[in-house]
Amino acid sequence: MRNITAAATTAVETPSPDAAVEVRGICKMYADMEALRSIDLDFPAGKLTTLLGPSGCGKTTLLKIIAGLIPATSGEVRVNGVAVTGPGPERAFVFQDFALMPWATVMRNVAFGLELKGMGKAERQAIARKYIAEVGLSGFEEKYPHELSGGMRQRVGLARAFAVNADVLLLDEPFSAVDEQNRRKFQEDLLRLVDLEKKTFIFVTHSIEEAVYCSDRIVILSRRPGRVAQIIEPEIDRTASPDAIRRDQGYLDTVEEIWQGLKRYVD
Repeated sequence: MRNITAAATTAVETPSPDAAVEVRGICKMYADMEALRSIDLDFPAGKLTTLLGPSGCGKTTLLKIIAGLIPATSGEVRVNGVAVTGPGPERAFVFQDFALMPWATVMRNVAFGLELKGMGKAERQAIARKYIAEVGLSGFEEKYPHELSGGMRQRVGLARAFAVNADVLLLDEPFSAVDEQNRRKFQEDLLRLVDLEKKTFIFVTHSIEEAVYCSDRIVILSRRPGRVAQIIEPEIDRTASPDAIRRDQGYLDTVEEIWQGLKRYVD
């Protein structure tokens, strides 16, 4: 395990020349609360970076600022060198609650972003069908969200994000609503898609085990106001089987070290 910064409320990352997303001096204030303080981070292109920390530390807030869904109080986010001023086609967001259109079929939901871009029906459906297959939902194209399990609805959300061909995919606890068996399968599917698509992923989770299993890098945020406390790069042999990874001593030691660091924030 590579430990990039020691646990400290003033940890600052050295700028990376291959960063797809650059976060500089991000602060977020609400009326009576400071959510984030002086966040400086780079997110490398083609990697999966996880935001991890105690409840209320600002993980989802930071993700939504990067997405352009909410404004920062101060600071700047740049994606591919361009300042973020709102949502953009180079970013796609996968919501925790799926955010599917209940009146639309799986095909229509997955193709919707392409429809908004003005793409023709045949072309957008061909692209949608490809990603529906990638997430294991072939044969469900004409089903509606209420006819699907929670896990299947989350797969539709993932397929929709992939279909728009965004450079950066932002995932807000995408597996929190599914059972443990499906969660592990989704984690394996996600790693396959990360390797296949070569996109930049920013992933929010509360699960230490999930973060270590899935991530190239883990950014640990402190208790509110969220600050960068530590950055870890798990050294995991991704060619090993999922069961072998989960039994690997390096994996287990990294999980334990992160827990020892985080538990001081647990009330």
